[in-house]
Amino acid sequence: MTLNYIATPAYRLVEEFKEDPDKIYSYIESIYQRIRLVEERILAYITLRSIDEVFKDIDRVVENYKKSKKRSYRLFGIAIAVKDNISTKGIRTTCASKILENYVPPYDATVIERLKYEGAIVIGKTNMDEFAMGSTTENSAFFPTRNPWDTTRVPGGSSGGSAAALAAGEATLALGSDTGGSIRCPAAFTATYGLKPTYGLVSRYGLVAYASSLDQIGPMARNTIDLAMLLTVIAGHDPRDSTSLRIAGIDYVKELKYLVGTRPKLRLGILKELVEVSEEPIQKVFMNVVDRLCTEHTCNYISIPYPKQILAAYYIVAMAEASSNLARYDGVRYGIKSDVNNRNWVDVYTEIRTKGFGYEVKKRVALGAYILSAGYRDMYYLKALRIRRMLKEYFNKVFNEYDLVLSPTMPVLPPRLGEMLEDPLKMYFMDINTVIANLIGAPAISIPIGFVQGLPVGLQAMSKPLNESILLYFSYIVEELQGIHDMVAPV
Repeated sequence: MTLNYIATPAYRLVEEFKEDPDKIYSYIESIYQRIRLVEERILAYITLRSIDEVFKDIDRVVENYKKSKKRSYRLFGIAIAVKDNISTKGIRTTCASKILENYVPPYDATVIERLKYEGAIVIGKTNMDEFAMGSTTENSAFFPTRNPWDTTRVPGGSSGGSAAALAAGEATLALGSDTGGSIRCPAAFTATYGLKPTYGLVSRYGLVAYASSLDQIGPMARNTIDLAMLLTVIAGHDPRDSTSLRIAGIDYVKELKYLVGTRPKLRLGILKELVEVSEEPIQKVFMNVVDRLCTEHTCNYISIPYPKQILAAYYIVAMAEASSNLARYDGVRYGIKSDVNNRNWVDVYTEIRTKGFGYEVKKRVALGAYILSAGYRDMYYLKALRIRRMLKEYFNKVFNEYDLVLSPTMPVLPPRLGEMLEDPLKMYFMDINTVIANLIGAPAISIPIGFVQGLPVGLQAMSKPLNESILLYFSYIVEELQGIHDMVAPV
């Protein structure tokens, strides 16, 4: 019974729970049984709520459901894991950093409010690279998370804890955040589905900022329909977020069903350079899927302008914004407290940030400050912004000709633990296929398409802003084609 509950899609569970709400308790018990069985080897969670606390939440949700039938309760009773940089009222939110080790937010992020309104149950906060700076979830101040498909390897990052919890059966749905691939990278490495929405589609209110012009909260799941369900709940305008788009809510599940029923043909562009930089075994799996897709849809190779400058532009923008955003962690407003009596403020500030920040965060903040300093801002930051603008203009033209552009999600297979820490430039290079979507504000999805030597491979599809429905439709086509969905790793 336990394994059946763990592997069952959320959309089926919701239907079952609405008929018999008491089944939610058995389902949650099965999730916690699974956590007790595998968490010691995976280390997906920084903070896991007690089952007694969760049962109290279920009591309230079930009582409200029985009283009011006006709400849709789209996620009724579903256990969801939340990345630890998303504010949760009364639940510790650390960003995997010592500087916020004991921080308990007094408010919920907008996405959490919306989850609760639809009856979802937050069971814990997942591990991540500190302040979302990394691609392996090894930069956490607490411990590295392990890949459920091979525990000697990383699950990707920075939303690695969320992806690992899904792949290990420790949650049914998850939330991550994506600044340069932080949802799509771990989705590709764990055979799960992850979507970075259009910039502004999902509220960032309550998300701890890394790079404000790049960050987006997004859904993670084990199948396309669950991904659409979760996106439907969290998307939509929020007046508390100045970057939130003023658009009405969309039922992505309804849109998906319509598109699956009508089966429109798609125009697919294959990003030549991003295929070529990927390892040969990944290219083979990717091209096998593309060849099958091209029997039904129109396909052409397209090239990316200035491929060598894209990754540099991304890191310049991200580090510059990080240096500004992380200035608030000074021990007064946020962070570790220190005795300031009769002490030089520079000494206090230095002590707090030395103790509180890890090496990767210190490095990126220092580089960001250098980039923005007098004499270097024009040389680096403004040039990066020009590359970003030209890239956006180019892809605006591409999306007039193609519905989607495709590439492998990640150019490499999941590295072994410690491998990327020895070569940080290699870790930065891992992001080469994913950063474009963040720079241009476009939506992108990672879809599992196969395995190489037992390790997952993902396909990335990117589309024009606010074209999430087509991305989800494409994901469903690939899911149908490959038969890879609702997989729980045999940990």
